[in-house]
Amino acid sequence: MIILVTGASSGFGRAIASALLRVGHTVYGTSRTPASSMQDGVRMLPMDVRLPGSVDSAVEEIIRREGRIDVLINNAGMGIAGAAELASPDDIRLQMETNFIGCTNVCRAVLRHMRPRRKGMIINITSIAGIFSIPYQGLYSASKFAIEGYSQALAMETSRFGIHVVIVAPGDFNTGFTSSRKLCPETAASPDYGASFARVRANFERDELRGGSPDMLAQKIERIINSRHPRRRYIVPTSLAQRLAVQLSAMLPRRTFAWILKVFYDM
Repeated sequence: MIILVTGASSGFGRAIASALLRVGHTVYGTSRTPASSMQDGVRMLPMDVRLPGSVDSAVEEIIRREGRIDVLINNAGMGIAGAAELASPDDIRLQMETNFIGCTNVCRAVLRHMRPRRKGMIINITSIAGIFSIPYQGLYSASKFAIEGYSQALAMETSRFGIHVVIVAPGDFNTGFTSSRKLCPETAASPDYGASFARVRANFERDELRGGSPDMLAQKIERIINSRHPRRRYIVPTSLAQRLAVQLSAMLPRRTFAWILKVFYDM
């Protein structure tokens, strides 16, 4: 298969691209500024998912070389942490343009080639933070909720063309995401939010650093690609607490579940 993985220079993207290459697929990875044209055998192309022209150039280059894209894995993304109230317009724009609008840009560019072939698979990586919101990660959660809603509609609209749209929602993994997260300095300095933010941040960063290997998610992606009848959503927690949280979020009243999260994160 010809597979495109966005955000393939590190973390989930790098692990997924490497795993799929090892089992014989032709894999193209993207990042804004690839260090080289090859990364562990993965063909790397420059792509800034926020810019439609950059996305189109990379997709058209793959089509020129291979004639098709069988699987798209939308993984590129970033996170911003801070109080929702204090989020700047620039941070809101950066978060949504990278995670949500970037996902739609790549889907649009690839679908124009998948749809005439009446065949293909799109895997959009979200998060359990796109199932329920995490305190002080409101922007990140909003971007993942948006991808969830978009993907559900896209799946219904494109299924008649033989295209599978799959949502994969990971829990906490140790991917380097923690160290690259953008922090809101206004929140840290706030007399009202600062102390609470510090406690909550310490807790969610602890969970991330203790999380599973990205290779675990890569193996899951490989199984999804090989499935004849993939599900619309796969949730991939890495702990019993995450698994319970997903289940309770669907069962409990919102106020009760919010109280549990506040206690869990020591707000």
